[in-house]
Amino acid sequence: MQQIETLEFGKYYHIYNRGINSENLFKENRNHEHFLTLYNKHIDSIAETFAWCLLKNHFHLLVRIKTFEEILQTHEEYEIKKIIAPHQSFGNLFNAYTKSINKSFNRHGALFERPFKRKHIDNDAYLQNVIKYIHYNPVNHGFCQHPIEYPWSSYLTCISEKPTKLKREKVISLFGNIDDLIQLHNQNEKFNDLEKYLNL
Repeated sequence: MQQIETLEFGKYYHIYNRGINSENLFKENRNHEHFLTLYNKHIDSIAETFAWCLLKNHFHLLVRIKTFEEILQTHEEYEIKKIIAPHQSFGNLFNAYTKSINKSFNRHGALFERPFKRKHIDNDAYLQNVIKYIHYNPVNHGFCQHPIEYPWSSYLTCISEKPTKLKREKVISLFGNIDDLIQLHNQNEKFNDLEKYLNL
């Protein structure tokens, strides 16, 4: 039986999953937008986001689960009893999105593979590598030639100056500075070893 890694407070995780039987998760642009809206609703209060990418039949997220103390700060006293385990917040996100897709496209049943996949990230070098891997996913799946061309990932936010909830300053600092981040993202990479480790 596969051991499912617990999402622990204060730790970094690469969270990823795909549609059941490789079914498309995002059939229209409005589906990407709706997923991100639900993500803000269910995940913002329990995690910081460092990278994300939504492709047709799978997605990647890079998050730091907040400490319990940090989560408490965003809740009123009467809401404390409503705080749930981090993995349940992600489960609620995926369930809410599944319900909306089932309603919109007259389908029923599960949409995502279960359980959703997660890998603990325990050092900055690994963190930097996963960020670039996530941004290069659309390139390596043939959707574009460079991450800057793909609208449904965090790369455009990383190189922008617009206000964002993404932990952009931390992401940039992992690469040194914005110029180094851009330069490293200009170097195409296949990430075969990482995909093998992720069992993709």
